[in-house]
Amino acid sequence: MKLTARSEYALLALVYLARHEKEGFISIDTIATAQSIPPKFLEQLMLALKRAHFLRSAKGQKGGYQFAKRPNQISLAEVIRLFDGALAPTESVSENFYESTPIEKEKKLTKVFRDIRDHVSNKLEKTTIADIQ
Repeated sequence: MKLTARSEYALLALVYLARHEKEGFISIDTIATAQSIPPKFLEQLMLALKRAHFLRSAKGQKGGYQFAKRPNQISLAEVIRLFDGALAPTESVSENFYESTPIEKEKKLTKVFRDIRDHVSNKLEKTTIADIQ
């Protein structure tokens, strides 16, 4: 697993929203400035997070984004999978994005990568946005 800028920026935006949750809807410009995220790029990420039902939006002068789910109900794993897919180091050990790969020929090697997947997945599944705000 390697995080892309999409996952990293999405996580930064969600952490910012969690820290300012009581302020209501927060604009993309406010989040982009605070977290040094290109605003146009952030717009795309926020729309994806909205489509995934993590966020809701409002238009107008006091519009922006806020959580549709509580920050303690959104795991890091969910966000990363939304933008980057598998958490596994290789698709052949992925639970959600399985594809056959050459490494499957060596069962002991596959087990090592499965153990890595399990450790990473467990940590990211148990850690929520609320845990890191």
